[in-house]
Amino acid sequence: MALTDEKRVEAENRETRDGSPVDPEGYLKPDAEEPNGTSGEGSVSGDSAQAEKGVTEQPAEEPPRKVKGWVWFTVVLAILSSCFLFALDNTIVADVQPKIIERFGNIGKLPWLSVAFMLGAVGTNLIWGQVFGQFNAKWLYIGNLTLFEIGSAVCGAAPTMNALIVGRAIAGVGGVGTYIGVMTLLSINTTVKERPAYIGLTGLTWGAGTVLGPVIGGAFADSGATWRWAFYINLCVFALFAPVYLFFLPSSDPRPGVPYKQRLMELDFAGSVLIVGAFTCLVMAIGFGGNLYPWNSGRIIGLFCAAGALFILFALQQGFSFLTKPERRLFPVHFLKSRSMLILFALIACGASAAFIAIYFIPIYFQFVRNDSALKAGVRLLPFVVMLVFFCVANGAIMGMTGYHVPWYLAGGILALIGSALMYTVNENSSTSRVYGYSVLIGIGTGMYIQASFSVAQAKVPPQEVPLAIGYISCGQLSGATITLAIANTVFLNLAGKKIQHILPHVPYTQIQAAIAGASSTFIKTLPDEVRKRVLAAIVDSISTVYILAITAAALTVVLSLGLKWERLFLGAAAGGG
Repeated sequence: MALTDEKRVEAENRETRDGSPVDPEGYLKPDAEEPNGTSGEGSVSGDSAQAEKGVTEQPAEEPPRKVKGWVWFTVVLAILSSCFLFALDNTIVADVQPKIIERFGNIGKLPWLSVAFMLGAVGTNLIWGQVFGQFNAKWLYIGNLTLFEIGSAVCGAAPTMNALIVGRAIAGVGGVGTYIGVMTLLSINTTVKERPAYIGLTGLTWGAGTVLGPVIGGAFADSGATWRWAFYINLCVFALFAPVYLFFLPSSDPRPGVPYKQRLMELDFAGSVLIVGAFTCLVMAIGFGGNLYPWNSGRIIGLFCAAGALFILFALQQGFSFLTKPERRLFPVHFLKSRSMLILFALIACGASAAFIAIYFIPIYFQFVRNDSALKAGVRLLPFVVMLVFFCVANGAIMGMTGYHVPWYLAGGILALIGSALMYTVNENSSTSRVYGYSVLIGIGTGMYIQASFSVAQAKVPPQEVPLAIGYISCGQLSGATITLAIANTVFLNLAGKKIQHILPHVPYTQIQAAIAGASSTFIKTLPDEVRKRVLAAIVDSISTVYILAITAAALTVVLSLGLKWERLFLGAAAGGG
């Protein structure tokens, strides 16, 4: 029997002496096939009759959302704006890099502009997932958003390249905390039935922000406002919605009555240090290898070795609960005992990888081959982003009504695979319509599942583990995008650089790399026609090679989706029957 609402609240708030939740009346029933992993609300017992029918057992009733009407609309708009800004900052430096180099020089530090932001985000993602499970979501979200704005202000006012890099790192830390906060606030303030639709809206804002980043950055860089306003714009949006954050945003304390000192003591500080160090070494090794330093240099080898050692130490520390307790571990190790949770992690990483390859390299293709400006090249992404956003929202709405999630992954993976394979065939003579058509297939495919794992994972865990599930899935999304882009950029720059150096042996390699990174560099435009054609062919061939990563990610999506259980997860589906 399902608990009444009163008993559910009591079960969620009551804690044992060691801090772990009590499980009265067997509310959190372990899954027979997935022990300790997907128990709780929305989990499916392998021996239950409901599972055999493909319908997941859910609580009989769920309290309606407390905030409604125009207040709720304003709250959703405000918090989604912060999701948009975080996504915007992921890609906004793509087209302002040449202007920054003109201002500060130090081209050797150029990779840090993107790497610093990625490190701040990926390195602290799991930490914020745990912290949101301990403290008031509203004020923690506002604190992270403030930190993100401080980083943006530092970037906008940066007097040196080093200051700009520090600002990017601060913005990455605050930005990912804000992103986790958005997911947490939408999860705790919506019902299970409507939650996928709101998670789908985050996909809309995330996709729009990611795609518009290069466009907005390029527009500011080419205007009288200068590239600094690519960062100052964040402060303006924050000021606009500040009253909403302070006065309308619902306050939610996951552990009312528990002293703050006790909450702090339950955080996994040792795991936090290890995971930050591991991701820092790994992203630096991938991002700098072949660019700043040769792959066989002592620095790069040392970074890879350090990353491997730290990841092993982190796994041991989490597995044996060293300097922490099982219920306080940073990484939700019990999720690894669930086949579904493992697959959901991999699927969202694959979706982010396939989508970001297209987002980054379609504009690069048009800038080189069609000689487009940064703004026009960004506009060329509209067919892709419109389809991605539309199907991301459609996934959230329809999946919440039907309850089925596996078809979205399977169909989306097939379409993304076809689109990525076709993009691999594109060359400098391909028509614009072909590129548009292929990008639309990738947009539809990835849009069908790029945010779905957030809703599915939350439906498979008990209510008190929702913040952990959000951090876990977000780690997959950000890690997939970060590592894939680091590899993709390294492959592209190295391949293109070596091929162009073979064509232009007398041009310094650093000048060739700068021309490739700048995309619209006058260096390539001034080459003789025959030489320029050979150079463009080398660049486009290198871009095609990068799409092997997208093909692999999409193919994995298809294979992994077959390993998911065909079931109906969401409250609306279970209640509605059929």
